[in-house]
Amino acid sequence: MTHDQNGPTSGERRVLSRRSVLTTLGAVPVVTATSAVLGATEASAATATVNPSAQRQTIKGFGGMAHAAWIGDLTAAQRDTAFQTGEGKLGFSILRIPVGESQADFGRDLATAQRAAQLGVTVFASPWNPPASMIETFNRNGQTNAKRLRADQYAAYATHLNSFSTYMKNNGVNLYAISVQNEPDYANDWTWWTPTEMVKFLRENAGSINTRVMAPESFQYLKNMSDPILNDSTALANTDIIGAHLYGTAYSNFPYPLFKQKGAGKELWMTEVYYPNSTDSADTWPQALDVGEHMHRAMVEAEFQAYVWWYIRRSYGPMREDGQLSKRGAIMAQFARFVRPGYVRIDATANPATNVYVSAYRSGDTVVIVAINKGTSAASQQFTVAGAGSAGVSSWVTDGSRNVAPQAATTMSNGSLTVTLPARSMTTYVTSLSGSSPSATPTVTPTVTPTQSPSQSPSQSPTGGTGAARVAYTMNSWSTGFTASISITNTGSSTINGWTLAFTLPSGQTITSGWNATFSPSSGQVSARNVDYNATIAPGATVDIGFQANHSGNTSKPTSFTLNGVPCTVV
Repeated sequence: MTHDQNGPTSGERRVLSRRSVLTTLGAVPVVTATSAVLGATEASAATATVNPSAQRQTIKGFGGMAHAAWIGDLTAAQRDTAFQTGEGKLGFSILRIPVGESQADFGRDLATAQRAAQLGVTVFASPWNPPASMIETFNRNGQTNAKRLRADQYAAYATHLNSFSTYMKNNGVNLYAISVQNEPDYANDWTWWTPTEMVKFLRENAGSINTRVMAPESFQYLKNMSDPILNDSTALANTDIIGAHLYGTAYSNFPYPLFKQKGAGKELWMTEVYYPNSTDSADTWPQALDVGEHMHRAMVEAEFQAYVWWYIRRSYGPMREDGQLSKRGAIMAQFARFVRPGYVRIDATANPATNVYVSAYRSGDTVVIVAINKGTSAASQQFTVAGAGSAGVSSWVTDGSRNVAPQAATTMSNGSLTVTLPARSMTTYVTSLSGSSPSATPTVTPTVTPTQSPSQSPSQSPTGGTGAARVAYTMNSWSTGFTASISITNTGSSTINGWTLAFTLPSGQTITSGWNATFSPSSGQVSARNVDYNATIAPGATVDIGFQANHSGNTSKPTSFTLNGVPCTVV
């Protein structure tokens, strides 16, 4: 991402704007007025069917970028607004930061990253340039000062990325992943990489990187950058996340069949965008609803697991320069505050009427439905939730006059809920499959499955799939507590039907809550058992679970894991 052109900021360079480049490519998103398609009175949309049993991608979260060197750091209050989930907060669960070009730059975004980690936020990093000593210039289509990583510096560059990861870890931030390069195919101001160079680095050097590896972060989700990775088994084995940006990417290019074919066990993240532009105020309404549709399509059509905005605080961003939520931010919060990490997207009728967009998500018993009405009239919308009974429903709405405003509680009766979607609005509904009332206030930590007592048994007896499994264990710790994210990948050749992951918590650590599994007991030798919706792990597939815990000063990790009694590979 280049610096934007929105007014003077100390240290902010003026460069060739992305808008001029995208115009040349014919790919600038065009903002159009919403047409009145629902008529003068409230119209009825077709029933939107939600199927909690039809599971799609596991959500990693929603977030944004902090870049202190370019626009200044977030304040302490702004960090809490960005990463907490209460009223007036964004609820972001992902933070992206830049990798410093030298060790002297490593600490620029540390304070924001530390606060994010304390709040259980996933932090990852992207480099714009290697250290200057590793770069050479060349002539690229007339750009005589184009930069690239020297061929003899690939191993040194991997060491540099490890140095940044280690620095962050030593300062309380365990990076979830590190990228090879930010926008290697839009690099007038930073370092160019060809697809061949990217694959070479991934094949020969990425295996030595000490955290998850992300690539290629193409600026426009150009598949010629990521296809070669997916088509090279060695490069793909050393890649954990396919990252992409969506600047000017047409909706028709959101689906990625090759990733579905070859990306088993890998993650798919959208790691940077502003939309629809960086020239209008983020409070322009109803234009901000375009962000909602963009996020909807990114979740439903592209099946991304993460959606990350460019600058968190900017005139066109989710947080205004005064630290308050903008209209675009309120739209993002309709997802981010309620669809937490570990939730799974489930099937729902995506477009039950013109200008109405619906997606749904599940965590245990909780179902979240996000509905957008871009029409100029209210719409009567019925939802049917398969297999559900009667339960309370909490909801929050953003429209021209309200920002994520809580609404009066209502009731789902025998799996059916009929609501009125206000004109030009976005509403999030939270309900329960079991009939219990949903929480009226979202929590800071991911929605959890209650800890299971030792006397309870798994929902399904383990069968099959007794071959190898791989476990990745990531911690984010603070003074008295931590969150742990655990990825379980079936590396065997048969499906796992029902599973128990066993490990020993280090002394002084006690689990207080967990998600996507039932944990018992809370300390010592712990068993994490599947819940009903993630009991099956196909060969090559990954299940993500996690927990929050207290510690008494010991923040070491478990040293070994077994899955259904078989030792796992730990990465």
